[in-house]
Amino acid sequence: DVGEIYSRLLDHRPVIQGEIRYFVKEFEEKRGLRELRVLENLKNTIFETNEHVFPKCEQAMHDNLNEAFKRLQAANDMIHRLQEREHEERKRQMDKLMAREEKRVARSEEFLKEQQNKRAEVDEEHRKAMERLKEQYSEMEKELAKYISF
Repeated sequence: DVGEIYSRLLDHRPVIQGEIRYFVKEFEEKRGLRELRVLENLKNTIFETNEHVFPKCEQAMHDNLNEAFKRLQAANDMIHRLQEREHEERKRQMDKLMAREEKRVARSEEFLKEQQNKRAEVDEEHRKAMERLKEQYSEMEKELAKYISF
């Protein structure tokens, strides 16, 4: 009793196997050899692609890549020459700038020396003027002292 109840309630293998057989039978009848024809066409397309299309594509790619590589090399060489020219021009500009800076520094030093000399001259003139004024004031004091004694 228990075995029969178990097989009726829980053992679904016979029903599932019947459904699987039915599904396979329907699938094979409806589809027929269509998948086989599709696979054969696919095989032919792949063979044609491998034999004809890929070699043409590979050759075209190789030719185009060689041409592109040559153009890139030419462009690279041109850029390298431009960079060298630019570097030389910058060097010339820096040399000019350094020469101007050296001239400016030399002129500045010359100007400072000239100003220092002028300052020394003015200081000397000032010192002499101060001495003359001291002498003049001392003479004036002496003369004023003569008049005060009266």
